[in-house]
Amino acid sequence: MDTLQAILLGIVQGITEFLPVSSSGHLQIAKELLGVQLEENLTFDVTLHAATVLSTIVVLWSEIRRLLQGLFSRRFNEEQAYILKLILSMIPIGIVGFLLKDQLDALLNAPYILLIVGAMLLLTAALLAFAQYAKPRPKERISYRDALLIGVAQACAAMPGLSRSGSTIATGILLGNKKTAVAQFSFLMVLAPILGETLLEAVSGELTAGIGTGPLVAGFLASFITGCLACRFMLEIVKRGRLIWFALYCALAGVVSIASYLF
Repeated sequence: MDTLQAILLGIVQGITEFLPVSSSGHLQIAKELLGVQLEENLTFDVTLHAATVLSTIVVLWSEIRRLLQGLFSRRFNEEQAYILKLILSMIPIGIVGFLLKDQLDALLNAPYILLIVGAMLLLTAALLAFAQYAKPRPKERISYRDALLIGVAQACAAMPGLSRSGSTIATGILLGNKKTAVAQFSFLMVLAPILGETLLEAVSGELTAGIGTGPLVAGFLASFITGCLACRFMLEIVKRGRLIWFALYCALAGVVSIASYLF
């Protein structure tokens, strides 16, 4: 992989991480189009995800700071409850990452990856379409039960092609939560899992396996910059409730991906 390819992949990751169109799926499609072959796909993917985590922190810093300030209060408060819900939502993906990491990494290198990505993109389209037209009774706050169910949706989105943000936001909306609250929760709940995964990769000494430092840094910066822009854009889109266009796009991308594999 050269630096230009890393930058292009970083841009793809940064844009699609926050849009409900599956960053992992688009990253695999982009790799196929660019002819990129990596011995450690997951290492490069985790690095790009770390960049988008940093962009999340930058965009949502005021909310993160409020939560941190409330965390150290002696009395149990709303901020501490919210943090507990975030922790609860992270448990399912932690279990999946611990038990299935090797299998997921192998799946990314499977010859039929485009077929899987296509199928999962179609599932993402269905979820977004349901969320667009669902009219559940609105809730004031995300409950502990809802936080766990949103976390289960995030764990399912470990499958390449199934959008993490699309799955978690759609699940939250279908459970009756406010769109803007769900979008913010969705972006915050991924911080610890991705940072933890990056730390494990770094400690194991495998962070740069299969790719040079220059392209890795270039991809990280490209993903961070585009991630900041996409995060702000997605928060506004969810607020306006225009998810159906992403559903249509995912359906089209899924068909193209499947057709690319079959023909």
